[in-house]
Amino acid sequence: MKHEICKVADIPQTGSLIAPFFGREVHVWRSGERIRAAANACLHFGGPLDCKDGAFVCQWHGARFDLESGEHLEGPAPTGSRLMFLSTRVEDGALNYAWGIR
Repeated sequence: MKHEICKVADIPQTGSLIAPFFGREVHVWRSGERIRAAANACLHFGGPLDCKDGAFVCQWHGARFDLESGEHLEGPAPTGSRLMFLSTRVEDGALNYAWGIR
C-alpha cells in the first residue's frame, strides 16, 4: 500500500507541516537529511501536538516528545513511550506512507 502524504517541497525547513492522513492528522518534519511523519496525538490522552522549541508538546497537558527519537521527555505520558511514527518513503518529490512495499 502506498498513499501520498504531501509534497516534499511543502515541508518547512524548521517546524512541521500538519497533513491529513485517513481522517486524522500527522506532523511531517525534517530531521537532518531525513523526513519524518508521526501521528498528531499525545500518548497521554491523545491531545494534539505543537512543534516548538525542538520538541512536540501536547496542547492539553504539556507532555514533551523529542523530535529526533520520538521519546517522551517530560509530562503526563507513559515512561518509555514514543511518538507513533509512520512508515514512509520519498518518491518523485512526494512523501508517501508505505506499508508492505519492498
